[in-house]
Amino acid sequence: MGAVFALVDGNNFYVSCERVFNPHLEGKPVVVLSNNDGCIVARSQEARALGIRMGAPFFEAKHFVQSHGLIWLSSNYTLYGDMSARLMALLGELSPHQEIYSIDECFLDLTGIRSDLLAQAQAMRKRIKHYLGLPTCIGIGSSKTLAKLANHIAKKHPDYKGVFSWQHCNRLEEDALMSSIEVSEVWGVGRRLTIKLNQLGIYSVCDLKYASTSLIRKRFGVVLERTVNELNGVSCLDLEETHDEHLVRKHQIISSKSFGKPVHHLPELQEAVVSYISRAAEKLRQQQSFCSHLLVYIRTNPFAQHREQYAKSITIPLITGKDDKRQLAELASQGLQKIYCAGYAYKKAGVMLLGLYPAHQAQDDLFCTPPERTRSHRLMQLMDQLNHTYGSNTLRLAGAGLRPRWTMRSLQRSPNYTTAWNELAQAYANR
Repeated sequence: MGAVFALVDGNNFYVSCERVFNPHLEGKPVVVLSNNDGCIVARSQEARALGIRMGAPFFEAKHFVQSHGLIWLSSNYTLYGDMSARLMALLGELSPHQEIYSIDECFLDLTGIRSDLLAQAQAMRKRIKHYLGLPTCIGIGSSKTLAKLANHIAKKHPDYKGVFSWQHCNRLEEDALMSSIEVSEVWGVGRRLTIKLNQLGIYSVCDLKYASTSLIRKRFGVVLERTVNELNGVSCLDLEETHDEHLVRKHQIISSKSFGKPVHHLPELQEAVVSYISRAAEKLRQQQSFCSHLLVYIRTNPFAQHREQYAKSITIPLITGKDDKRQLAELASQGLQKIYCAGYAYKKAGVMLLGLYPAHQAQDDLFCTPPERTRSHRLMQLMDQLNHTYGSNTLRLAGAGLRPRWTMRSLQRSPNYTTAWNELAQAYANR
């Protein structure tokens, strides 16, 4: 029996998380906005029907609030992250092999299951809806690329009731479906690659499926050739098993936010940068990595065209890899001082940890004694443990400030229903 994969994807995930705790949002056009309530990052099906674009600035759609009763919400990533963790934990119980692909997507290995896969997938959807209240779609195929494409079909065609499997199609039906889907929907085929494929006469998924692998490899490389093989049912991508989302090792870590109001002075920028580096360092330790380079950047608001613009970044190479937030914060502050220029209204700052590698491969520092490294490791462990137990920022660096003045705007954020005792959802009995 060949390989069989399923891709489980949460429908309109951010909006669905909000609807779990606020049923009044059901059936209404809802959008979730990005940091500082700037752009649209999630839409309900009703909002899509109004023609509201993903990523569009909210002011472009604001007239729908009056004309069509559009409801807008500030993003609540604490809630979404916790609901995602619950979803992934539940899916982990349904298959021995799991790959968490994103906050709302998960691959499962169904190889060897001899029962009706469509029935199994429908039972899986019902269980998720019953336990978590989240709607999902499931795609099934003999490769990860086919499973992801099947998920797309399950979403676009209500007749399949949220589940589509290539296993239940014959060759003619498969080709007909693939001919109706643009090649840009294939996993890993972006806008630029789509243009190049179109120039070769490859417009649909079916065109790519039957393209010459030797030509594809010569023109685009082995990665796209592997995609062609996957479309033909040849599994080339193994499952990257992740029983804990924190063990998904990233190649870079970014921490940045836009400010709720313009920031003009260096001390406020330093507080923001130290706060961001602290969070990035926590993520770095969670995946048991060190970083070899640190990037710091600041910029003004590019949409405020009436103001003078400024953007600058600096990359700091580290002699030895680090994961200690104190050391990284000191270096980030020094880098910020070099790129800061007075007289501007800054809108955003951020940090990036680059050149990541496993902690066990770290090279020793000739001028750092083993006791110093041990103390650093133990202190960071203690800080992480306390913050995990008693809440984020319970123990933090003084450089991050006691009362941040640069926090982002979040006017319509829902409560943290699942992670804060004082924000639990309340139920009232009808009398």
